[in-house]
Amino acid sequence: MALTPDDVVNKRFQPTKFREGYDQDEVDDFLDEVVEELRRLNDENAELRRQLAECQEGNVVPAPVSATSETADHDVPEPVMPVSAATEATFPVSTSGGGTADEAAGVLQMAQRLHDEYVNQGAQERDRIVSEAQAQAQSLVSDAEAAAKKTTDDAEETKRRTLDDLAQKKSMLEDEIEDLKAFEADYRGRLRNYIADQLSDLDGQTPISAQI
Repeated sequence: MALTPDDVVNKRFQPTKFREGYDQDEVDDFLDEVVEELRRLNDENAELRRQLAECQEGNVVPAPVSATSETADHDVPEPVMPVSAATEATFPVSTSGGGTADEAAGVLQMAQRLHDEYVNQGAQERDRIVSEAQAQAQSLVSDAEAAAKKTTDDAEETKRRTLDDLAQKKSMLEDEIEDLKAFEADYRGRLRNYIADQLSDLDGQTPISAQI
């Protein structure tokens, strides 16, 4: 369980009965220093978490937090504060008094680098998806154009065959008409000759009145 300044302020010790204890004023003064140092460290941690959150949202990395008070003379248990899930396992934040500003700057630089990597990966994934979508769209357009061309080619072939059939039938009909015309002319000529021969024979016969 993390130790907070309020835990230190509200801590109550049982007075000793059988042995000499520590001076109560010295203990109180030391606890006041511990409370002040814990509050400072908590404030720095809160500022670091805020800066990390801004880095993850794509904001410009702010200047690192500088220490505002000197470290206490005695070691103090440090509160364990949560860090962003994206950087918790890789860059744990140390809250010890010495080197806090340098550690904060290093953490912020690594968080910015991680953010840049995420942005680059996102851009690459976006480009890949866009490229695949464009390729798929081009494939669909090509397939549609090929299908339309095939339909047009089929229609043109059907039209060509129909026209060829009509032209062939027309030619056959024209030949039949020519044959009929030739037959008509020949028939008319033979009929004319036949009638002329009949008239000639009729003219050469003796009239009936002369025979009587």
